[in-house]
Amino acid sequence: MKRLPLSLLGLCAAVAAGCTLESPDFSGKSCESAADCPQPYTCVAARPGAGRTCEFLNGPGVSGSTDGGPVPTWCKDIQPILAANCVSSCHGADTSGSGRTDFRLDLYEADGGIAGARLMAPRIDSRVVTFRTMPPPGRGLPEPTEAERLLIDRWASGGAPFCDSAAPDGGP
Repeated sequence: MKRLPLSLLGLCAAVAAGCTLESPDFSGKSCESAADCPQPYTCVAARPGAGRTCEFLNGPGVSGSTDGGPVPTWCKDIQPILAANCVSSCHGADTSGSGRTDFRLDLYEADGGIAGARLMAPRIDSRVVTFRTMPPPGRGLPEPTEAERLLIDRWASGGAPFCDSAAPDGGP
């Protein structure tokens, strides 16, 4: 007789009981290899100074397609969305709302060991578009529209380009 993994048994029991399962966020969990991260996360070195961490890069049901026109850019499309929804007291110069000081979304490039939006693009996409856990639901914070979420997805999937022209200089 084959044994089912405990996680699968828990899933079977929850489905049988009619429960709704919440998906924990494993982004940022330390890892050494892909085996240390649950599906659909992968073990990568994406956070400056954090070593290798589990990150959701592009899971099932995520198109990764840029068929909606030109790939959006940080300067024109994404920076205004992040400024309106993420930066004010959480992921900008003031991090009092999040306590996360290892990245800032008001910067495109890394600055002094702090990751910018370019390095965080896969995480932004997973948290804002795929899992919809950012901004945190139920706190009355402004949220991106569906159209803005699609722009973020196309930007991250399209390589997180800076502007239509010159190389990034740390901000728009």
